[in-house]
Amino acid sequence: MLEIRLADLQDRDGIASLLRDNSPSRGGALTGEFPADKVAAMLQTGMPVIAALRGGQVVGALFSAAADHPSPPPAVAAMLRAWPGSPNAYVYGPICIAESERGQGLPARLYAALRARLPGREAILFIRRDNAPSLSAHLRLGMREKAAFILDGVEYTVLSDAD
Repeated sequence: MLEIRLADLQDRDGIASLLRDNSPSRGGALTGEFPADKVAAMLQTGMPVIAALRGGQVVGALFSAAADHPSPPPAVAAMLRAWPGSPNAYVYGPICIAESERGQGLPARLYAALRARLPGREAILFIRRDNAPSLSAHLRLGMREKAAFILDGVEYTVLSDAD
Protein backbone atom coordinates (compact mmCIF):
# COMPACT_ATOMS: atom_id res chain seq x y z
CA MET A 1 0.00 0.00 0.00
CA LEU A 2 1.23 3.47 -0.86
CA GLU A 3 1.41 6.09 1.90
CA ILE A 4 1.73 9.77 1.00
CA ARG A 5 2.56 12.12 3.85
CA LEU A 6 4.61 15.05 5.02
CA ALA A 7 8.25 13.96 5.24
CA ASP A 8 10.31 14.42 8.36
CA LEU A 9 13.93 13.89 9.42
CA GLN A 10 13.32 10.16 9.88
CA ASP A 11 12.84 9.99 6.09
CA ARG A 12 16.21 11.64 5.39
CA ASP A 13 18.17 8.53 4.48
CA GLY A 14 15.40 7.04 2.33
CA ILE A 15 14.96 10.30 0.42
CA ALA A 16 18.71 10.75 0.04
CA SER A 17 19.01 7.21 -1.32
CA LEU A 18 16.21 7.80 -3.85
CA LEU A 19 17.79 11.08 -4.98
CA ARG A 20 21.27 9.50 -5.15
CA ASP A 21 19.92 6.71 -7.38
CA ASN A 22 18.60 9.38 -9.79
CA SER A 23 21.50 11.83 -9.55
CA PRO A 24 23.54 13.08 -12.52
CA SER A 25 26.56 11.14 -11.27
CA ARG A 26 24.54 7.94 -11.80
CA GLY A 27 23.02 8.96 -15.12
CA GLY A 28 19.81 10.41 -13.66
CA ALA A 29 17.99 13.57 -14.70
CA LEU A 30 18.09 15.50 -11.43
CA THR A 31 19.92 18.81 -11.41
CA GLY A 32 22.53 18.54 -8.71
CA GLU A 33 23.52 16.03 -6.07
CA PHE A 34 21.62 15.57 -2.81
CA PRO A 35 23.67 13.90 -0.07
CA ALA A 36 21.99 13.11 3.26
CA ASP A 37 23.18 16.31 4.96
CA LYS A 38 21.73 18.45 2.16
CA VAL A 39 18.44 16.50 2.33
CA ALA A 40 18.35 17.03 6.12
CA ALA A 41 18.81 20.79 5.65
CA MET A 42 16.04 20.85 3.03
CA LEU A 43 13.72 18.98 5.40
CA GLN A 44 14.27 21.66 8.05
CA THR A 45 13.45 24.80 6.06
CA GLY A 46 9.86 25.01 7.24
CA MET A 47 8.54 24.38 3.72
CA PRO A 48 6.69 21.12 3.07
CA VAL A 49 8.39 18.06 1.66
CA ILE A 50 6.03 15.30 0.59
CA ALA A 51 7.11 11.65 0.71
CA ALA A 52 5.58 8.55 -0.82
CA LEU A 53 6.36 5.29 0.91
CA ARG A 54 5.59 1.72 -0.08
CA GLY A 55 6.27 -0.90 2.56
CA GLY A 56 8.12 1.71 4.60
CA GLN A 57 10.54 2.49 1.74
CA VAL A 58 10.64 5.96 0.19
CA VAL A 59 9.55 5.65 -3.46
CA GLY A 60 8.83 9.31 -4.17
CA ALA A 61 9.63 12.76 -2.85
CA LEU A 62 8.58 16.28 -3.74
CA PHE A 63 10.32 19.28 -2.20
CA SER A 64 9.25 22.89 -1.92
CA ALA A 65 11.30 25.91 -0.96
CA ALA A 66 10.77 29.59 -0.35
CA ALA A 67 11.24 31.64 -3.51
CA ASP A 68 12.76 34.47 -1.47
CA HIS A 69 15.67 32.41 -0.09
CA PRO A 70 18.63 34.81 0.26
CA SER A 71 21.16 32.51 -1.46
CA PRO A 72 19.44 30.01 -3.75
CA PRO A 73 21.40 27.45 -5.78
CA PRO A 74 22.53 28.78 -9.19
CA ALA A 75 19.80 26.99 -11.17
CA VAL A 76 17.06 28.29 -8.86
CA ALA A 77 18.47 31.83 -9.05
CA ALA A 78 18.53 31.63 -12.87
CA MET A 79 14.96 30.31 -12.90
CA LEU A 80 13.71 33.13 -10.68
CA ARG A 81 15.44 35.72 -12.88
CA ALA A 82 13.65 34.24 -15.89
CA TRP A 83 10.28 33.97 -14.11
CA PRO A 84 10.00 35.46 -10.60
CA GLY A 85 6.36 34.50 -10.22
CA SER A 86 3.81 36.07 -7.95
CA PRO A 87 4.68 37.54 -4.53
CA ASN A 88 3.62 34.36 -2.69
CA ALA A 89 5.22 31.91 -5.16
CA TYR A 90 7.33 29.00 -4.01
CA VAL A 91 9.95 26.81 -5.65
CA TYR A 92 8.59 23.38 -6.56
CA GLY A 93 11.10 20.57 -6.65
CA PRO A 94 13.04 18.58 -6.99
CA ILE A 95 10.59 15.76 -7.49
CA CYS A 96 11.89 12.22 -7.76
CA ILE A 97 10.01 8.98 -8.36
CA ALA A 98 11.53 5.51 -7.98
CA GLU A 99 11.80 3.67 -11.26
CA SER A 100 9.44 0.98 -9.91
CA GLU A 101 6.69 3.59 -9.42
CA ARG A 102 6.91 5.50 -12.71
CA GLY A 103 3.92 5.62 -15.01
CA GLN A 104 1.42 5.17 -12.17
CA GLY A 105 0.40 8.78 -11.50
CA LEU A 106 2.54 9.34 -8.42
CA PRO A 107 3.68 12.87 -9.40
CA ALA A 108 0.03 14.01 -9.46
CA ARG A 109 -0.57 12.56 -6.01
CA LEU A 110 2.54 14.21 -4.56
CA TYR A 111 1.63 17.53 -6.19
CA ALA A 112 -1.94 17.35 -4.83
CA ALA A 113 -0.58 16.76 -1.32
CA LEU A 114 1.79 19.70 -1.67
CA ARG A 115 -0.93 22.01 -3.01
CA ALA A 116 -3.13 21.09 -0.03
CA ARG A 117 -0.37 22.42 2.25
CA LEU A 118 0.29 25.55 0.15
CA PRO A 119 -3.19 26.52 -1.06
CA GLY A 120 -3.48 29.39 -3.50
CA ARG A 121 0.28 29.76 -3.94
CA GLU A 122 2.06 29.62 -7.30
CA ALA A 123 4.50 26.78 -7.86
CA ILE A 124 7.56 27.60 -10.03
CA LEU A 125 9.90 24.92 -11.32
CA PHE A 126 12.55 24.27 -13.93
CA ILE A 127 13.18 21.20 -16.04
CA ARG A 128 16.00 20.45 -18.44
CA ARG A 129 14.62 20.94 -21.93
CA ASP A 130 15.95 17.49 -22.92
CA ASN A 131 14.01 15.76 -20.10
CA ALA A 132 10.92 14.97 -22.17
CA PRO A 133 9.32 12.57 -19.64
CA SER A 134 9.40 15.17 -16.85
CA LEU A 135 8.20 17.97 -19.13
CA SER A 136 5.31 15.81 -20.32
CA ALA A 137 4.38 14.75 -16.77
CA HIS A 138 4.32 18.36 -15.55
CA LEU A 139 2.29 19.61 -18.50
CA ARG A 140 -0.25 16.86 -17.65
CA LEU A 141 -0.38 18.32 -14.12
CA GLY A 142 -1.51 21.63 -15.61
CA MET A 143 1.83 23.39 -15.44
CA ARG A 144 2.51 25.90 -18.20
CA GLU A 145 5.75 26.99 -19.77
CA LYS A 146 6.54 30.57 -18.74
CA ALA A 147 10.18 31.19 -19.62
CA ALA A 148 13.51 29.55 -20.37
CA PHE A 149 17.13 29.95 -19.37
CA ILE A 150 20.53 28.49 -20.13
CA LEU A 151 22.94 27.61 -17.34
CA ASP A 152 26.37 26.10 -17.96
CA GLY A 153 25.37 25.41 -21.55
CA VAL A 154 22.22 23.48 -20.59
CA GLU A 155 18.77 24.67 -21.67
CA TYR A 156 15.98 24.72 -19.09
CA THR A 157 12.26 25.42 -19.28
CA VAL A 158 10.54 27.32 -16.47
CA LEU A 159 7.03 26.16 -15.63
CA SER A 160 4.36 27.47 -13.30
CA ASP A 161 0.90 26.41 -12.22
CA ALA A 162 -0.33 30.03 -12.35
CA ASP A 163 -2.71 31.11 -15.10
